[in-house]
Amino acid sequence: MSFSLISRKQDIERLKNETLDLLTIGGGITGAGVAIQASAMGMNNALIEMQDFAEGTSSRSTKLVHGGIRYLKNFDVEVVSDTVKERAVVQRIAPHIPRPDPMLLPIYDEPGSTFNMFSVKVAMNLYDQLAGVTDPKYTNYTLSKEEVLQREPQLNPDKLLGGGVYLDYRNNDARLVIENIKKAHENGGLMVSHVKAQHILHDENGKVNGVNVKDLLTGEEFDIHARLVINTTGPWSDFIREMDDHLEVTPQMRPTKGVHLVVDRSRLNVPQPTYFDSGKQDGRMIFAIPREGKTYFGTTDTDYKGDFLHPRVEQEDVDYLLSIINKRYPEAKITIDDIEASWAGLRPLISSNSSSDYNGGNSGKITSDSFDEVIDIVNKYENKEADRVDVEDVLNNLESTLSEKNPSAVSRGSALDVANDGLITLAGGKLTDYRKMAAGAIALITKVLKEDFNETFNKIDSKHLQVSGGDIDPNNVDATLSFFAKQGIESGLSKAEAEQIANLFGSNAPRVFSQIGKIEAAPGLTLAETISLHYSMNEEMTLTPVDYLLRRTNHLLFHHDTIDDVKKGVINEMSRYFEWSDEEREAQAKKLQETIDEASLTYLK
Repeated sequence: MSFSLISRKQDIERLKNETLDLLTIGGGITGAGVAIQASAMGMNNALIEMQDFAEGTSSRSTKLVHGGIRYLKNFDVEVVSDTVKERAVVQRIAPHIPRPDPMLLPIYDEPGSTFNMFSVKVAMNLYDQLAGVTDPKYTNYTLSKEEVLQREPQLNPDKLLGGGVYLDYRNNDARLVIENIKKAHENGGLMVSHVKAQHILHDENGKVNGVNVKDLLTGEEFDIHARLVINTTGPWSDFIREMDDHLEVTPQMRPTKGVHLVVDRSRLNVPQPTYFDSGKQDGRMIFAIPREGKTYFGTTDTDYKGDFLHPRVEQEDVDYLLSIINKRYPEAKITIDDIEASWAGLRPLISSNSSSDYNGGNSGKITSDSFDEVIDIVNKYENKEADRVDVEDVLNNLESTLSEKNPSAVSRGSALDVANDGLITLAGGKLTDYRKMAAGAIALITKVLKEDFNETFNKIDSKHLQVSGGDIDPNNVDATLSFFAKQGIESGLSKAEAEQIANLFGSNAPRVFSQIGKIEAAPGLTLAETISLHYSMNEEMTLTPVDYLLRRTNHLLFHHDTIDDVKKGVINEMSRYFEWSDEEREAQAKKLQETIDEASLTYLK
């Protein structure tokens, strides 16, 4: 099914003329999760996004489906249990996207360290139990100092005690969004980007019944009518609520900015994902992740009050991260000139959370006595001297050094609210929880549609609702993707090209390969790049070179070496495909170059 500029025009005509069951505002991961479930249930639903899908927060994460082991420093077992269980669900419904990638956790003897060698083993054992990790390839283990340095010779040996290794998953955040959106569209939903909400509409009884919007591609303004409207705009949630003149809005969002920097692996060789304390006694932990010949590291976590549409990496962000990286990897001597790419994103934290803990922020710690009590009971449990009830009893009665004992202080909670006029807002949460958050919202929406509109929809099990590209046995992912890649190889692509397409598009890879023989390589592009671009324009609503090179692929972030070679070919082929005028082509080329320059921090160098 086409999901392109052509289908967009058709969908907009329907938006103008139909009354929807549900309209979702916001095309990040939360909105995408709602849309795929609503469409699978047969709801007449639509989603609008003012930018490209995932252009905001949902393409700017640490690019992990993180299990949340950091929460175990405060023994928030419930959060870790929920997180790892939900991560397993995401891996089943999108098996080509989250991929297992064990994490190394070096342990240093420093003030304020999250773990020591004893507590990290206890935490990892508990983590594996909660996650159901039993495969010997992925169960946790500890390393001596010498073994850690043998694995990562660039790590600072000073005060290094050893390390732990536990299972985590790498992720392609923007691909996870677009695959949910594509499936929602395939199942009948109207998924439209570059349409901006301007004002919430109401019926004669003062109930929300739609949204006035503006098509940012044409400038046309029109009304969309819907029985229910849900706001899933993340950091922008308060702005949408303020468009509702029937509400007195108390701001509920407290966005924080997270920054990641990318360098070539020759400058910082990190053989596997690594997660360590900042060493600044600020309670934070930092990731260093190898990817596609590069290494990226982050993240910061600072309150943000700037331009929500355009958060940028600032000098202080760079200074903070480089000071940590150069302390942990002193021989690397990374400078700003080594940074090839970067990204900055906003996290949709809810202001009632007493502090942000996204990457281990200081949300308070349990007392020493309580900590010792937890270690003792966990040891007894492992030695079969205590049962689960005993463990839960201790964990439920922890004493915290925080003056306010608030669960949201140590877990990034979500909120599902219904205003008096019916506007629904789903906000907060973690990327890993998107499916579960959406399921909660859909349960509420289904109930209201039944009670208020006598509309009945059959329930679905969203834990088994595959995203587009996800029709793969989650227990046999590598072999299946290799099978798909073989089709590309047999059609004349190199092994590396075919594998890249299979890993990117999953079970849709055969659709990409099927174009071979029907189209030729575009000037300046390989045949593999050409068929990927055409598939993306035809079936992924790719409208600009930035859409393709930044969010449909990670070329702009992790292939800095070849971006100058590829960009001209992409611009020219998209210009030919979309029949752009010379002015439009130049505008798109300028926008792409501005994005490349900003990602490479030209303005700071």
